Amino acid sequence: MRPVRNLRLRRPLYERYGGRLRPAVIILTFNSAETIATTLRSVRSLTDEIILVDSGSTDETIQLATELGAFVVSHPFENYGAQRNWAIDNLEITKTWQLHLDADEDVSEDLAREIEAIPESTAMDGFLVARYLKFMGRVLRHNLAPTYHMRLFRSGKGRCEARMYDQHFICSGPIGTLKHSMVDDIRMPLTEWTRRHNQWADAEVKELRMKRANAEIQGRWFGNKIQVKRRLRQCYENLPLFVRPGILFIYRYILTGGFLDGHEGLIFCVLQTFWFRFLIDAKLFEADRQSATK
Repeated sequence: MRPVRNLRLRRPLYERYGGRLRPAVIILTFNSAETIATTLRSVRSLTDEIILVDSGSTDETIQLATELGAFVVSHPFENYGAQRNWAIDNLEITKTWQLHLDADEDVSEDLAREIEAIPESTAMDGFLVARYLKFMGRVLRHNLAPTYHMRLFRSGKGRCEARMYDQHFICSGPIGTLKHSMVDDIRMPLTEWTRRHNQWADAEVKELRMKRANAEIQGRWFGNKIQVKRRLRQCYENLPLFVRPGILFIYRYILTGGFLDGHEGLIFCVLQTFWFRFLIDAKLFEADRQSATK
């Protein structure tokens, strides 16, 4: 497939400052009209190159993005990892650095200023960014928050894991950790949120049964924050089915203070920590039983 070309914005939002890190911003979208304007406004001080990779939106996502100065490219969606890697491989990005976001992630002013202050010639090839979840209108400050994600990296140094679910970017060079954070603003109603979690449970079951290791981040107790998280996940996966969701709920809701996030924290922990993980175990149980009877 030929690279997508001519991705410069029609009107630069800001002039380029010499020596300052000015990344291209790549955002994945699908029917993201409710959040995309906030996301775009949060990064417009960072760059004059904002590219949306849209997977067939039927709402006002493309119109809003275009009005706010972003360039939109359409590409069919397979999974998040494949979509991110397609963008890396096929967009003709003119910047030395790339910042990858979801359509509901809001870069704080402090984080934007911190990125702007990084010299483009920094010895680092990538940076981990802290992320908080905003759920039912409340930013969840506990329950293992924040999580860390490799989202800012030098062009040619970053790639997304080839996983169906829970993908992270991998940076092939030295990495640092930024001080300030972004917020993932989950605005969809619970009906849609749980529907998507049912789909993600299917993807996770396929991933677990395939035992794929290609391009995966390896878990390490003394690695960076993503490697430690992956090591904890490996420990979780070694626990018995149906027992481990309850243990995880107790750990996140009680031991790490998820209860301090009020009713929103309770709903999130019950649905995302317990129900979602129990659903994955049930689907694993069902798939193993079906395989045994063949």
